[in-house]
Amino acid sequence: MSDEPKTSMSSKYNPQEIEKGRYRFWVDGKFFEATGDEAKEPFSIVIPPPNVTGKLHLGHAWDTTMQDTISRMKRMQGYDVLWLPGMDHAGIATQAKVEAKLKEQGKNRYDLGREKFLDTVWDWKEEYADFIRSQWEKLGLGLDYSRERFTLDDGLSAAVREVFVTLYEKGIIYRGEYIINWDPDTKTALSDIEVIYEEVQGKFYHMRYPIKDSDESIEIATTRPETMLGDTAVAVHPEDDRYKHLIGKTVVLPIVGREMEIVADDYVDMELGSGAVKITPAHDPNDFEIGNRHNLERILVMNEDGSMNENAGQYKGLDRFECRKQIVNDLQEQGVLFEIEDHTHQVGHSERSGAIVEPYLSTQWFVNMQPLADAVINLQKGEGKVNFVPERFERTYLHWMENIRDWCISRQLWWGHRIPAWYHKETNELYVGKEAPQDIENWEQDEDVLDTWFSSALWPFSTMGWPADTKDFKRYFPTDVLVTGYDIIFFWVARMIFQSKQFTDERPFKDVLIHGLIRDAEGRKMSKSLGNGVDPMDVIDKYGADSLRYFLLTGSTPGQDLRFHWEKIESTWNFANKVWNASRFSLMNMEGFTYENIDLSGEKSLADKWILTRLNETIEQVTRNTNKYEFGEAGRYLYNFIWDELCDWYIEMAKLPLYGDDEKQKQTTQSVLAYVLDQTMRMLHPYMPFITEEIWQQLPHQGESITIAAWPEVREDFHDEAAAEEMKRLVSIIKSVRNIRAEVDTPMSKQIKLLIQTENPEIKAELDNNRHYLERFCNPSELSISTSVDAPEKAMSAVVTGAELFLPLEGLIDFDKEISRLEKELDKWNKEVGRVQKKLANEGFVNKAPEALVEEERTKERDYKEKQAKVKARLEELKA
Repeated sequence: MSDEPKTSMSSKYNPQEIEKGRYRFWVDGKFFEATGDEAKEPFSIVIPPPNVTGKLHLGHAWDTTMQDTISRMKRMQGYDVLWLPGMDHAGIATQAKVEAKLKEQGKNRYDLGREKFLDTVWDWKEEYADFIRSQWEKLGLGLDYSRERFTLDDGLSAAVREVFVTLYEKGIIYRGEYIINWDPDTKTALSDIEVIYEEVQGKFYHMRYPIKDSDESIEIATTRPETMLGDTAVAVHPEDDRYKHLIGKTVVLPIVGREMEIVADDYVDMELGSGAVKITPAHDPNDFEIGNRHNLERILVMNEDGSMNENAGQYKGLDRFECRKQIVNDLQEQGVLFEIEDHTHQVGHSERSGAIVEPYLSTQWFVNMQPLADAVINLQKGEGKVNFVPERFERTYLHWMENIRDWCISRQLWWGHRIPAWYHKETNELYVGKEAPQDIENWEQDEDVLDTWFSSALWPFSTMGWPADTKDFKRYFPTDVLVTGYDIIFFWVARMIFQSKQFTDERPFKDVLIHGLIRDAEGRKMSKSLGNGVDPMDVIDKYGADSLRYFLLTGSTPGQDLRFHWEKIESTWNFANKVWNASRFSLMNMEGFTYENIDLSGEKSLADKWILTRLNETIEQVTRNTNKYEFGEAGRYLYNFIWDELCDWYIEMAKLPLYGDDEKQKQTTQSVLAYVLDQTMRMLHPYMPFITEEIWQQLPHQGESITIAAWPEVREDFHDEAAAEEMKRLVSIIKSVRNIRAEVDTPMSKQIKLLIQTENPEIKAELDNNRHYLERFCNPSELSISTSVDAPEKAMSAVVTGAELFLPLEGLIDFDKEISRLEKELDKWNKEVGRVQKKLANEGFVNKAPEALVEEERTKERDYKEKQAKVKARLEELKA
């Protein structure tokens, strides 16, 4: 407990000074560690593990800030929160980075050998893991480091083996020769979703294959003429009258001279091109299926690096694209190639290396996805479904699951989970097991590793200790929410769901909050090539973590992209500065004021009652919207309450008792100010943790840290609707006076006469009771509040709900301008009255809308008509 709050806040808000060392205070205090306290309800999140390939980018900052905001709020709400940190080994990406580094040294992985190469990658991992932790620290992420995981940890590796072996024994994992996506740069297989399709300007090459012992030929077209070296048939549709007489006959493959059969297959589209297609089973997935149906030979004509192999004959050793050039020339010389047509088409590129992907015949390990997909499609039909936020992304997810293809899970890499399969050196017998065979000297383990996403798919439960039945697994799984981008719904979200359903019979998380991508101010994706990337650490160094966090949280709605603007970061810094200055002023006026001095039972002013009521409303809105992951809406309520109401109005009004002689009233104001600031800092804390901890520590409070302080709750005894209405009217009067002064260029320092007329005696009494506020903020030379005012001819006027204002400004007013202003105001009220009356004239609205909503519109009509009448009357007076 703090008895004597400090009043040594710096006169200027300096985020670097405030944030320095604060994270260590939290971590050393173990405020972020899950306690396992059975008296508390558990709440868990697992971090989407960043790859150990480099430093975090703005997307990571956005993603993790949302998770931190959720976890901080839940911790304050009394939950036993586990936010589990960790990192991903990122097989292809990390190995590529390390190999690039070795290349600079004139080495490659084969020079080192598998064991030493892996030692080098582990060194890389440790270096970049430290970078990532330092960035988590700068962002202020409340992670439980006592439970940090890495996808190649022993425990997670055990989970991977358990899953692989189980699925293999069920026949869901199998090994087979199929056409897969092959990256010639990294020399590894890719899954379908690791292939990015880009529009490329290419060519259609039209050729004639001669029919054996005939003057006839058959026309085919291809975008990849180099693959014709692996052709083993030509296919036509069985109902195509043009080719029925050719089915079963033989064509001669140009250049190679191989004789091939013309086969009939329903796959062929008679309307496309010539209606005849070349079949290359080893280099095209559709041709592979046709080849299986017709028992065709599979001839692979390329090496793993994209060069042509011995089956390419005279083109052996050439790069695939160089081969294309030469074979085109040769075909033209032979008269086989008769047309080259420009053709724009979608070409697959490796997501990791950018290389053009080659459909390639290879023996790989696969997951039969159909049974897994069927299970999670059914899952979404029941109460235990995964709730997507926004809901529209569930359709995206289900569409993919309903059209699933088998998943190629083997990768030709060294860095990763090595496939738990061994081949007998003599018999070539296959053994799959969680442990190596006993007579290991007679066996060789599969050289390949598993796709990174295979282990990442187990992340929500493998990190909790599964397959062991650990305390953490029993308490914190399933997790409560996953936060991730829409770009990895297929890569990661879907895979976590089907693996979790398969192995735990549970959804891995109750909610999945989907966000978009961060783009530059022009809406472009951030990339190295465009040079428009922004390092989040640079933003923090300039404006502080709180400013970055608040911008990221409030700059977009769920599921939408976020545009980065430096101006908006500066705006959030200004907001933090406003919070700082208001708190500093308040603390300066609480010197010697302790937690025990707080007494909220005394006679409260209108401003006290109003700010407590508005605090209640803000607590309700911020809590509701944050619970719904509507951080932007919650931030808007917080911003408006802090900037407009607490700083601009309450603190200004509080100066009257704070600087007055009434000690009892002063203590009540200090108590309200201390309470409201305390509750406001708690609400703002998940959004801006550093500045709120610093301010809260200097307020009169109880507890070690705001991170474990209780979340604010609405107090009905502080709710006063009448006071809120009174204050609303008072603020309207003061604002109207200020606006009129501004219109006639009369500064606040110059006193003016103010006449207020109201026909309602209750409003008159209310204004009389609060005339000290009007005198303080309107600076009248004379203030008259009456039910009947003899309106002066030469005056500015304004209409507020329940009252009319007159400011006699002889010599300062331009009557023509005043008439013009009132005519505009009358036009405004005419439109408002017309709009609300049209709505109330709609029988459908009146009969079907909730009664409270209809009554609200009727109240508006009465209010608007009153203002309309008063403005009209004032216009008639001025024109008389």
